[in-house]
Parts: sequence; C-alpha cells; structure tokens
Amino acid sequence: MGGPVFRDFAIVSTAMGASFAVIKKTGLVGILSLFLGVILSFVSGALLAYSFGITDAESLATIGAGACTFVVGPVTGTAVGASSDIIAISIGAGVIKSILVTIGTPLIAKYIGLDNPKSAMVFGGLMGTTSGTAAGLAATDPKLVPYGAMTATFYTGLGCLMCPSILYFALKAIC
Repeated sequence: MGGPVFRDFAIVSTAMGASFAVIKKTGLVGILSLFLGVILSFVSGALLAYSFGITDAESLATIGAGACTFVVGPVTGTAVGASSDIIAISIGAGVIKSILVTIGTPLIAKYIGLDNPKSAMVFGGLMGTTSGTAAGLAATDPKLVPYGAMTATFYTGLGCLMCPSILYFALKAIC
C-alpha cells in the first residue's frame, strides 16, 4: 500500500460526484482543451527555458514538461536523460504553475464564465495542474471541483504520454 496508493485513490476520488451525462456533453471541446493545454504549456516552458540560455533538447523538453505539471516534468526528464538539476527546475516550474492557478482561478472565474461543469472541465483541460485546478475551483465553487479535477487528471496522463515522445522529438528536430 503506502503513499502511491493513497495518491491514486485521491486522484480517482476527485471524479466522485461528477455526472457522466455532463461529461459526455463536453465532448470534443473537452478533448481539444486537453491537447491545447499540454501543447501551450510545453511550448511556453520550453521558450522560457530557451530565453534563459538553455539550448539542448533534453533540458528544454524537461522544463517544458514541468510547465505542464510537476509530475510530467520528472517523467519526461527521466525518459529523455535530463540531468537531475534540470529535473529539479521542471518540478519548480510545475509548483509555480500550480500556485498561480490556485490563486488566480477565483480572481478570474467571473470574467471567463467559470460557473458551470462544462466550463470547469475545459478549464481543467487547459490548466492541467490537478492540485491547482482543484484548489482554485474549490475557492470558486466547490461543486465544480470534480469536473475540473477530472480533466486535469487526464491532462497529466496525456502530458506523460506526449511530452517525452511526440513533443520531445518535435523539439529535437528543431534544435
């Protein structure tokens, strides 16, 4: 048992209380938000790392993946052979993103129409950080947490698939 089992249980339990009918209605928009969220976060993180003078594909991909979430960064870094220093930076990038999403969500929710399950699912798909999305939505409207957290969890899985493979190879072709 141990820590990983409790973590996985916590992730699965975020979907409790979500209506499957509402989830189905999100459809293509929800799926598109996942892919768009991962790609935009990855590119933003990689560009920021490049602006600080990092030029090798492994490091850029790891930091770009860290900008997705603090889970995706280490997975990608390990897969592509990045140094432990770069992996630590990717974790830091993910933690900063999580904090910004936590603080920013209640501040911008009214302005972006974050007031229903569908918008919460799209938001979770775009932001991706499960902890930040869940905390931000809890401060906005606790009823939205299962929806946003569920797509944010899918985002983490999608990031773990895309960043060390498709996005890394695309970056390697450019560098």
